[in-house]
Amino acid sequence: MTAATAVSPASRISQFYALTKPRVVQLIVFCALIGMVLAVPGWPSWPELRLALLASLGIWLVAGAAAAFNCLVEKSIDAKMKRTAWRPTAKGELSDREALVFSGLLCALGSAVLFFWVNPLTMWLTFATFVGYAVVYTVILKPLTPQNIVIGGASGAMPPVLGWAAMTGEVGPEALILFLIIFLWTPPHFWALALYRVEDYRQSGLPMLPVTHGNEFTRLQVLLYTLVLFAACLMPFAYGMSSWLYLAAAVGLSGGFIAHAFKLWRSYSDALARKTFRFSLIHLSGLFAALLVDHYLF
Repeated sequence: MTAATAVSPASRISQFYALTKPRVVQLIVFCALIGMVLAVPGWPSWPELRLALLASLGIWLVAGAAAAFNCLVEKSIDAKMKRTAWRPTAKGELSDREALVFSGLLCALGSAVLFFWVNPLTMWLTFATFVGYAVVYTVILKPLTPQNIVIGGASGAMPPVLGWAAMTGEVGPEALILFLIIFLWTPPHFWALALYRVEDYRQSGLPMLPVTHGNEFTRLQVLLYTLVLFAACLMPFAYGMSSWLYLAAAVGLSGGFIAHAFKLWRSYSDALARKTFRFSLIHLSGLFAALLVDHYLF
């Protein structure tokens, strides 16, 4: 009896669920929800709330499909890295066929939900995001260039755009501002992780920036990106999307991110890189939470 068949149904379900990278997908859906909320003036009506729930479901399914496909393509790389060696595809608990069929079913189901119950634009944008992450980033960019996370970050920055399109049927400048914030946030967030996981990436053979250009250069890039990100985080206020409440949160959170990056640049330690990575998650979550609160209070 193989490892793939000698487990209980509950264990099998948990293995498939793990392929969807739940924590990552939760952040994706949260960012999409921010786009939905900001696209609707005031409190949503029941039809708008129903539309948002359906859009969130569709985006969750397609994002989960992209994550599962990523696990399939990178199973041999994942097996070499402590951070990812537990994944069912890396451990051989799920076959390539099972992972591929699961990814295809999730993508088809999510696309159908978006096309028939949301709108075609959202479906096509979400599918393009799937292709961008699962194929362009995972298959082409990630093993090819140390700038993979910069270029591939465009896919990760799409959720607010998807949310905005779901509620309005178009892509407005406000959605593009949210896209820019996540796009600029992604490199310092991910490179902070790569700095203290550098040996994993070196062993895997992936050309991540700390491997190809060294620790010091990567730390400088983290700092520079946080400075540019600070400017981008002011744009919602400058464009009139938010009030002083958001501005105060953006200045505080972005200043904190810069402070972490500056300390990391001046004197490196794995512990400080971990703190910078963790703060980057607080930064983005706090920033979007402030947008949400600001939207309803002012």
